[in-house]
Amino acid sequence: MISLKSKYRTHTCGELKSANVGETVTLSGWVHRKRDHGSLLFIDLRDNYGITQCVFDGGDANLEKIHSESVIKITGNVVARSADAINDKLPTGEIEVQATSWEILTNADVLPLQVFGDDNDVAEDLRLKYRFIDLRRETMHKNILFRNRVMKYIRDKMWDLGFSEFQTPILTVSSPEGARDYLVPSRVHHGMFYALPQAPQQFKQLIQISGFDRYFQIAPCFRDEDLRADRLIEFYQLDIEMSFVEVPEIQAIGNELMPEMIKTFVPDAKVCPEIPHIPFEEAMLKYGTDKPDLRNPIIISDVTEVFRGSDFGIFANAIENGAVVRAIPAPASADKPRSWFDKLGDYAVKELGLGGLGYIVFAEEAKGPVVKKLDATRIEQLHKIAGDNSSLFFVCDNSENAAKASGKLRIKLGEDLNLIDEKEFRFCWIEDFPMYELNEETGQIDFGHNPFSLPKGDLDKDEPLKIKANQFDMVLNGCEICSGGLRNYNPETMIKAFAVAGYGPEVVKEKFGGMYAAFQYGAPPHGGCAFGLDRLVQIMIGAENLREVVLFPTNQRGQDLMLGAPREVTEQQLREVHIQVRKKG
Repeated sequence: MISLKSKYRTHTCGELKSANVGETVTLSGWVHRKRDHGSLLFIDLRDNYGITQCVFDGGDANLEKIHSESVIKITGNVVARSADAINDKLPTGEIEVQATSWEILTNADVLPLQVFGDDNDVAEDLRLKYRFIDLRRETMHKNILFRNRVMKYIRDKMWDLGFSEFQTPILTVSSPEGARDYLVPSRVHHGMFYALPQAPQQFKQLIQISGFDRYFQIAPCFRDEDLRADRLIEFYQLDIEMSFVEVPEIQAIGNELMPEMIKTFVPDAKVCPEIPHIPFEEAMLKYGTDKPDLRNPIIISDVTEVFRGSDFGIFANAIENGAVVRAIPAPASADKPRSWFDKLGDYAVKELGLGGLGYIVFAEEAKGPVVKKLDATRIEQLHKIAGDNSSLFFVCDNSENAAKASGKLRIKLGEDLNLIDEKEFRFCWIEDFPMYELNEETGQIDFGHNPFSLPKGDLDKDEPLKIKANQFDMVLNGCEICSGGLRNYNPETMIKAFAVAGYGPEVVKEKFGGMYAAFQYGAPPHGGCAFGLDRLVQIMIGAENLREVVLFPTNQRGQDLMLGAPREVTEQQLREVHIQVRKKG
């Protein structure tokens, strides 16, 4: 390792121990904290590696004027702290440096936000505007260094697993892959545009067609989407592609990499060794989502047949018109007060868009507003689902809305009843996604997932909405962390797959011409996946949103408040790329 020693330091601020007592040292860093005790002045000096307490003779007017976060260089003697002054919270807490000389390298102005104390009440936009200061705060600094270690771990692992690392272009072609592209005008080619890649999808497949067999990349991806707390316009993923594989061989990478990474970086984590494979339709039924949090033990049941033909007219009539009924158990909740049930009813109306929330409480006897309309046989069927000393809530709607509402209610019950162990990490694979879906706005058939997926069905004979894709997701604690699958590598099948979604052969050849041409010259069966690295780091450290684990993110409106992007450019710049800006509206 290259030495960190220079004219500015003999040691870092996190390095000195009791073994260094008696040495003369030079340190440089930021003034983290300053305490004036009259005859003595104490400064906690901070750098990337830690904090060292430095002691100065008091009464120096120039020293007293130094602001927090000024950068100084000091030379002094390492001395042992007295027993009652040892700071067990710092690696350097057994010593301090008695300064014999010092120098201001840069003096800081009054700070717009504090670094010492790690104040979390500062408005996020202010933090992002002064991100270079925000990143000095202990929590943020640790987050970014943690992310750095995770990236190194992943790279080392992928090399050990026999993958080759390649970089793919950032300026590429616009393609209909789901989200909007970020477009970059070409100065040389009048009226034409590059696009920033939503993902290296076409390139990763072309790498396999080129014969490289095992590829990975920590890849930047760009999507012009509406933003929220858990979404970034620029994000990074571990991109993987492999030749001559089937789905289990691809998933084996996730099984090998992800649990061990959690164990390595989260020492007190409880990582469940089992990673179940759950079909998409089963996930939507049992959990009301394709991103189930398996730490939550609640399982949703279909009880449509229990209510069919019953005297509970609201449900029975809805069932005759195509509705379904889902039952969501709330374990050990029979002793909850009436107000708890009323609040859940309000939640169902205001947040879930339901007309109300029916329920049965199974204590010594069944009770609740639904009981009077059901016979003993039906009640006993529902009792078996709920269990003793529990409640059972009901959602009645069409299958899609019922899944969404019951899934959200499952999550809320899990939180309200403290059913989730925050130290637990549970993975699962969600499989057999629909290849196509119906666009509710246009009434047209769209791709339900990656358009390059290999279909499982017969594109000529099967009903499109029933065709499954060789596509899967990996989910961790209710968050999608990976998406992948087998790719379509046959040009004829590619034409047919896009035709179902309304894209003619000419569109495929124009939009995906490079890959379509490559398929004509011998393409191996291949597949891959991509893991969201920002999301993984967020989950491991328990951050509130993705911006807490990224060096220089934009805000929720896609603005870089620190450098001022996006911003207008000069008329000359616009002319050079042949663009005229229209006024909005």
